[in-house]
Amino acid sequence: MVRQRWILHADMDAFYASVEQRDHPEFRQQPVIVGGNSSRGVVAAASYEARQYGVRSAMPMAEARRRCPQGIYVLPNMAKYAKISGEIMQILASFSPVIETLALDEAFLDITGMELLHNDVVDIAVKIKEQIRAQLNLIISVGVAPNKFLAKLASAYNKPDGLMVIRPGEELSLLSPLPVSKLWGVGEVTERILKSLQIETIGQLRQIDPYTLEKHLGRYSIELYNLAWGRDDRLVIPDREAKSVGNEETFSRDIQSQESILAALLSLAERVGWRLRKEGLCGKTITLKVRFSSFRTVTRSLTLMQPIAIDEVIYHTALQLMAIIPVKEGIRLLGITVSGLGPREQQLNLFNEVTDKQEKIADAMDFLKERFGTHIVTRGRVLEKRD
Repeated sequence: MVRQRWILHADMDAFYASVEQRDHPEFRQQPVIVGGNSSRGVVAAASYEARQYGVRSAMPMAEARRRCPQGIYVLPNMAKYAKISGEIMQILASFSPVIETLALDEAFLDITGMELLHNDVVDIAVKIKEQIRAQLNLIISVGVAPNKFLAKLASAYNKPDGLMVIRPGEELSLLSPLPVSKLWGVGEVTERILKSLQIETIGQLRQIDPYTLEKHLGRYSIELYNLAWGRDDRLVIPDREAKSVGNEETFSRDIQSQESILAALLSLAERVGWRLRKEGLCGKTITLKVRFSSFRTVTRSLTLMQPIAIDEVIYHTALQLMAIIPVKEGIRLLGITVSGLGPREQQLNLFNEVTDKQEKIADAMDFLKERFGTHIVTRGRVLEKRD
């Protein structure tokens, strides 16, 4: 007998904002917006109270302040969110060994067969919600369905604090009235093409001849057609190793002076090094990204002889890359990424610039950041050279 496949999608509700509301009682039931505070900052998360004013993730912070001037604006604390995310994933992993993390606040679980240990798949979803509320005082929305597409759709259906199960045979009636924008991969361009064919709902999409659809959308039409019928064969892939670790910074004012560039690169190197060490990783390839005032973007990479995770080495490598990029206009954004990753144990002290002193400095700074937050300590050069 073929066992019924069950996929669970778990998605924290307004994660960063909810954490801040939890940790600050005065923020509760208030519009909380988490994001950068510069004129070019963007919204990382908005509480449901803030969403009533039209504030959404990825919205420019200036627009958020215009829509919700009375909002409570909070800088993100990624170290705190990452720690809580780890606790969330531990809870989820206790319900299934097959878990695919999509972000700090989102994951798929393959719970096929796990219903035999519980009353039903609904029971699994309820217990996940109860455990996260009891242990972390946070709420999560959960969707359960025969495949990834339907499970993700279900988790978003009754947010916040939602729970929905789509059982085999229910998918077509549920999908039919929904707009085609609910299908994965349908953006503005694809939606315009479908509307030109008088297709606005998923039900209407199922009625069109597949060859006509392929004529307008190419090979992607096959995937889209299957989704419209509720079919999705993708597996839940247990967490894969990170391919790269990086950070970017968009400046409130374009920078051009050497002092400002050096300070920004050192700050980025610190952040990337901290993340590498926190995740027990090191890497060999350093990539520098520079976006100028004109939005022209340049990237340059250098692969080292040995893998590293030390701020100073990342910084000096970024300086070498910066030296070969002509700066004839202001810089809007800088980014540093380390790839070619492996376990930190691979880092060799034979690499000339990786000294015992640098290791000890990095470990001391990591301890302080872990205990008091990532902003508690930085090198004096970063503070001295900032515009």
